Amino acid sequence: MKYILQRLGFYIAAAFVALVINFAIPHLMPGNPVEAALVKLTQGGGTVTPQTICAIAKQTSTYIPHCGVQKVSIMSQFWHYVVNLAHGNLGYSTSKNLTVDAVIVQVMPWTLLLVGFSTLIAFVLGTVIGIIAAWRRGSMLDSSLPVLSFFQGIPYFILALLLQYFFTVKWQFLPIGQGESSNVVQGWNWPFIASALEHSILPAVTLVLASMAGWSVGMRNVMITTVSEEYVLAAQAKGLSNWRIVTTYAARNAILPNIAGLANALGLVVSGVIIMEVVFSYPGAGNMMFNAVSQDDYSLVSGLFLCISAAVLLANFIADGIYVILDPRIRKRAAY
Repeated sequence: MKYILQRLGFYIAAAFVALVINFAIPHLMPGNPVEAALVKLTQGGGTVTPQTICAIAKQTSTYIPHCGVQKVSIMSQFWHYVVNLAHGNLGYSTSKNLTVDAVIVQVMPWTLLLVGFSTLIAFVLGTVIGIIAAWRRGSMLDSSLPVLSFFQGIPYFILALLLQYFFTVKWQFLPIGQGESSNVVQGWNWPFIASALEHSILPAVTLVLASMAGWSVGMRNVMITTVSEEYVLAAQAKGLSNWRIVTTYAARNAILPNIAGLANALGLVVSGVIIMEVVFSYPGAGNMMFNAVSQDDYSLVSGLFLCISAAVLLANFIADGIYVILDPRIRKRAAY
């Protein structure tokens, strides 16, 4: 418990630093939300009037002279920002004409389901392959690991484009992009669910192929070191079954580095794989982040960054708790 409380204190401090950075980024970027909204309005053929400027300034809480928005100090702005966060107010998205929390609620399920499940599948498959390859060194499975490493060496967007070309353009097995077909209604109905699953196959396969090798090779290398330890040799001498030796003695200790990697990977699920989502025009958080940056949507960028920071910190805190369960050495050190 002492160790967990120490780590909790560290993550609270890290969260405060992330909060300060998240507040500072929009203030350090050139321009302001009003200018970005006016550019979008003029590009769409709209008319800019003083009343329009003041309306946008009030909506985005941006100081513009003679618009009735008071100019306050940077510390007052930060306090106002923290109070808004405490009330769940992340600001207003100028590119979507919605509140930031409403936009995040729309895109986050797509990314969590696709990237989250793909990361877990890649972790489980890669870890199991690494365990078997290390226990049976020199086998066909062990020799085939360089094939998986080949997929890992290809950049995400190149692999995505290759899969998209063969499976959608040449063979026409799967849809080319988007999150669902245009002729279905979003909701908990089978046509929409089936369409969403069909559109997510290629992005999911891209993520699994590109990341599975890392888990496999990492687990194999640590397992090879672990199986030569004295406690594993002693377990073999006692006549224990191979399954018990692998799961209880070798893999339990060798998996610790992979757990740390999984925590970081799951934390970054919230951001999605930006390039992959852009290639497939997938309606997730990564694609939304790309569009928000390109359209100077400061509030949306800030809100997405805050979600990414919170997810990374939460995932690593959970990983620390798993470490305590799996590694008795940490519990022993924490007791002193």
